[in-house]
Amino acid sequence: MASSSAGPMKYRIRLFFLFGLAALATACGSGPGGKMPDASGEPVSVGTTNSSTFCMILVGPDGKPLYTRAGDTATSSTCTGSCATAWPPLTVPPGQQAVGGPGVNGTFSTLTRSDGTLQATYNGLPLYYYGADSSTSGPTGNGIDGFAVATPSSGGS
Repeated sequence: MASSSAGPMKYRIRLFFLFGLAALATACGSGPGGKMPDASGEPVSVGTTNSSTFCMILVGPDGKPLYTRAGDTATSSTCTGSCATAWPPLTVPPGQQAVGGPGVNGTFSTLTRSDGTLQATYNGLPLYYYGADSSTSGPTGNGIDGFAVATPSSGGS
């Protein structure tokens, strides 16, 4: 019987995924979508997933799609107040950065929001969640209020 290296690789990927979910659940609890643990010591990891509409898109540590907004810059977010309630920013703990997982090769940085929190940026664009999305819904906020699904190549689609 011929053996395949795909079997062990699938097992490792599943195991890595399960350990990652367990660590995320332990570290993050059930807080709001945009908030990250404040003292975990681990960088905030941005990953990718396939979308039937947009091909490869960026997702936050919780698996939810990420977005960018027209009018934002590397140093300024135009989404505050009720906008930030509907579109929670991807935040990072003080002194930490967001990092890209496999397939995410752009530049990450942070900006200081008007409320003092640090928001992750990708290729010079602040990153947001859409409150109506879930990790299983796929991106549903593209084109709403100037928001675009973030992609690994450019930050926005």
